[in-house]
Amino acid sequence: MTLPLIPTAVVGSHGKPGWWFASVKAFEQGDFGPADMDEMFDDAANAAIRDMEKAGIDIITDGEVRRLDGYVDSYYAIIKGIEPLPVRRKAGPWGYDQQTRYEAVGRIETPSGGLGIVKEFEYLRSHTTSHVKATCAGPLTFGSRIHPGTIYKGVVDVAERFAEVIAAELRGLVAAGADFIQLDEPARGNVSGEEMARLFNLATAGINVKLAFHICFGNRFGRSRFSRSYEPYFPGLLKARADQFVLEFAGRELSEVDLWKRYGEGRELGAGVIDVKGFNQDTVDEVAARIRRVLQVCPAEKLTVNPDCGFGWSPRYMCNQKLAALATGAARVRKELSGRR
Repeated sequence: MTLPLIPTAVVGSHGKPGWWFASVKAFEQGDFGPADMDEMFDDAANAAIRDMEKAGIDIITDGEVRRLDGYVDSYYAIIKGIEPLPVRRKAGPWGYDQQTRYEAVGRIETPSGGLGIVKEFEYLRSHTTSHVKATCAGPLTFGSRIHPGTIYKGVVDVAERFAEVIAAELRGLVAAGADFIQLDEPARGNVSGEEMARLFNLATAGINVKLAFHICFGNRFGRSRFSRSYEPYFPGLLKARADQFVLEFAGRELSEVDLWKRYGEGRELGAGVIDVKGFNQDTVDEVAARIRRVLQVCPAEKLTVNPDCGFGWSPRYMCNQKLAALATGAARVRKELSGRR
């Protein structure tokens, strides 16, 4: 299948069914075993795949439904060479200061089978005929909550080690047939765009498939973690050997969309035109208007449209409503463009 003009995609995670949360709780209480969880994860991946297909999304994922509690947390549980640190604040409203952090106590290693991302992709690929995208956290995402201890020199040193870990995972994805891979990294503020690009390039060295670079402001419980401006990271980010940059625009009222006119340099743009942090329903009219605005700075041939970030912290019904609006809004703009050609 060929992709349409202005294809629709997801960033990665999908809204989880209520029974996903009930199953995780049952496992934690000892009422579910590993086989029960394997069955549940397969069912959840099937539901996410079917939801995206039904909505009309062109490039889908498995919804990242096997990744527990905040994207990288399930990986920390199997990574060797790190130990959890005490959480200093537990009472009161949730905040990023309540996330578990870790300290490196030895060389960071992964299990012999890797992080499991390859198996996730293989399941996805065997359960859909749609175009698919493999997603993986980037070096800074993995390293941002790990104190270097006495083993590593600092956060960048930790991230460099994770670049090696990720590179191995990406090689496995390519061997499994992945032709489109996205790395997700935080716009954390204390690492320059040029340094982010260097780490991206380390992690993707020798990976000769289409690469996307998602720059995230944070989205846990629909809350941002970092100052929401891309300006400080350009033009340094352009040193990344990424074919596509996946950027958040909808939740910021299309602020900074004109940066792409200055810095796009013929690259592809994955433009966020769905507000995943807002609890309101994005309408088809709103989505179409946002796409038309992005087309003022990016040619249609270089544009993919997607949500701002993942839907892992959104109710499933809302996720599906927003995805349907995304697909219908993009179809409307495609029809408008075809009438002009």
